[in-house]
Amino acid sequence: MTLDPVAVAARGLTKTYGAKEPRVHALRGVDVDFPRARFTAIMGPSGSGKSTLLNILAGLDAPTAGTVQVDSLEITSLPDRALTQWRRTHVGFVFQGFNLLPTLTAKQNILLPLELAGIKADPEWWDTVVASTALASRLDHRPAELSGGEQQRVALARAVIARPDVIFADEPTGNLDSRTGIEVLSFLRRSVRELKQTIVMVTHDPAAAAYAERVVLLADGRLAGEILHPTRESVLSSLDELTLVGGV
Repeated sequence: MTLDPVAVAARGLTKTYGAKEPRVHALRGVDVDFPRARFTAIMGPSGSGKSTLLNILAGLDAPTAGTVQVDSLEITSLPDRALTQWRRTHVGFVFQGFNLLPTLTAKQNILLPLELAGIKADPEWWDTVVASTALASRLDHRPAELSGGEQQRVALARAVIARPDVIFADEPTGNLDSRTGIEVLSFLRRSVRELKQTIVMVTHDPAAAAYAERVVLLADGRLAGEILHPTRESVLSSLDELTLVGGV
């Protein structure tokens, strides 16, 4: 538990796939909080339930049991249409694949969530986002004309433009070289410190996790501890322990 204001709270999250045995138990009663205006990474061995947890927290998947609250709204009880409308303005997404529309310019891709929600961009916030992502000279270019790092920065700008309650990032540096990955992670960290954004990121990379302020560890669908002020070395050590305990 944390004394900081909570942006996302999960209670008793269970996710089971399959109606008959052998069923897959992706999550087994996970209780975890994510504080507001903080950068948290989720890590664990392959098959530990990291992406399942992220998708449920973001409202992209439904749990078999349990609840998720985002800024005190229980999203697990929302009907599908209401959940879709809520996600448009309250949640930002950054994935390993950039998911940009190829026929739109960088500017149009960034503004797309606002257009879908029928909202006009705040000029001052737009200038802040563009400056933070260093995209001013690339706004009129389409994705095919941008580097991988520039495309991911467009995806990051799109994620923050609506000032969402939380940004969920699933392996955001997975398709990037190390230098570009560092640029993306540095932006995520700056967006927490300077823009007061809340970020929850799944990663398998200990070096990427070290950019976060806290690492939540999963193993076999259960919460397996956390690391505050992580370093690459402390993350590697904890992952090694989880692997030994799991016998993988």
